[in-house]
This record gives sequence, C-alpha cells and structure tokens, in this order.
Amino acid sequence: MSDKKDEMSEDQVHIDETFEDVMADGDSDQELEALRAERDELRDRWMRALADAENSRKRADKERRDAENYGGSRLARDMLPVYDNMQRALNAISDELRQQAEALIEGVELTQRELLSVFEKHGITKIAPAVGDKFDPTHHEAMFEAPVPNTVAGDIIQVMDVGFMISDRLLRPAKVGVSSTPKG
Repeated sequence: MSDKKDEMSEDQVHIDETFEDVMADGDSDQELEALRAERDELRDRWMRALADAENSRKRADKERRDAENYGGSRLARDMLPVYDNMQRALNAISDELRQQAEALIEGVELTQRELLSVFEKHGITKIAPAVGDKFDPTHHEAMFEAPVPNTVAGDIIQVMDVGFMISDRLLRPAKVGVSSTPKG
C-alpha cells in the first residue's frame, strides 16, 4: 500500500509541475485538458487500488472466520467413528453383562458423554432423528426404503447412525431407513 502512496505522490508532483508550466504559458487549453484527463485516470487508479485493498481485507476476514468455525472439520470427521464404535459397544451390552461390568460400562458412557461435550465446545452438534420423524434430505441419508404399516411415506422407520453438524455445515448426515407408501 505504501508503494501506491509513493506512486501517487510522484504522479502528483508531475501533475503539479505540468500545471505550473501550463499556467506560465497561459495559452494552452489542450494541455489543461490533458492534465484533467491524467488527473481523472489517477483518481480512477487510486479508487481501484482502494477497492482492491478493501476486498482483500474482507476476504481475509471471511477466511479467518471460516478457519475458526470449520478448521476442525477433518479431525471431527476422523473422530466420528470413535463415537459410533462406543455407541455400538453400549448397544450390544446385555442386561446380564451390564450387571457384571457396571463400573466398566459406566466408564465407557462417561467417555462418550465427554466426547460429545468436547464436540459441542467446538461447535459440533449431533443430529439424532427419532423413529416417526420426517425424512429431511439436507440432514439425513436414506439407507433403505421399505413399506411399513401405519406409517406415511417419508417417515423415518429406523436410525442406523446419528449425524453431525459443525456450525451451520453438515459434517455427516444421519443414516436412516425411510418408509415408502404402504402396500394395500
């Protein structure tokens, strides 16, 4: 930006000197018009440089905000299978095993809650549709479609995996089964 200032001041000096020469001659309307044209060109260059600097500032500010909001996307995406595996392990525990290894299971549940807490701290939220909710293609991925009595086409009939958002962007859609129009 200082180069632009130096360039502008050298141009201004040139204009001033030329203007003084014209004024000394006193008779050249053409030279005066040339000076006005040069002045207009320099003003245009200056305005463009100013606009370019403002655009650069705005672009850098947007990139900084995006880095704050979405910078952890890759790490978060890599951590989702850890959450999924913990959930599968907890879902596979029988009541008998739960009684035998109560402390261990409680530790796994606490670890999973801590993982979700860290996710939320970094703007990552869980998308957990329930059976009976309407299918939303912006947040859900249909893994299968099946006719199920007492449902309406487009209702969620099974949730295989929860989804996640990071700020306002979809990190992973929830994987669901969807009802089709029930047969006869």
